[in-house]
Amino acid sequence: MPRELLLLRHAKSDWDSDAATDFERPLAKRGKSDAPKVGSWLYREGLVPDHVVSSPAERARQTATKVCKRLDFSKKDIVWDDAIYEASVAELLEVLGRCPEAAATVLLVGHNPGLENLLCHLVGEDIEIPRDGKLLPTATVARLEMPNDWKILAPGSAQLLSMTRPKSL
Repeated sequence: MPRELLLLRHAKSDWDSDAATDFERPLAKRGKSDAPKVGSWLYREGLVPDHVVSSPAERARQTATKVCKRLDFSKKDIVWDDAIYEASVAELLEVLGRCPEAAATVLLVGHNPGLENLLCHLVGEDIEIPRDGKLLPTATVARLEMPNDWKILAPGSAQLLSMTRPKSL
């Protein structure tokens, strides 16, 4: 069964908020409009996940919730995984290894640099960096074709199908 992974970096956060910590930083106005736009696009493209796992950091939580609302994916079914916040590639691979075996499409909502490093690990080092130097800017979705087992994700084992930025939607 072909599997797909949708890597979604959280939408634009509000650096001027009164959040006490980085973990509590919410979405900015642009992030609040980009997240549902991404969710609507995923729905139109037929990219509705079987499993959603997200960082519980406020900006990722808000992003996942707004995206899932547009996907008709119940908020109560989102898995909030603390390991995604400030995660290394090894930690993100463990998160993916805990995905249900039956999940054909997984949406992972998280942060940089972890998601960019995971993308490079899965696709291989020769990934083309865009002219602006940003591989996964906020609210960007990387769509990958994955191997058949979420637990065995060797370097270069995935194929990048597309990268979609909210600006293009």
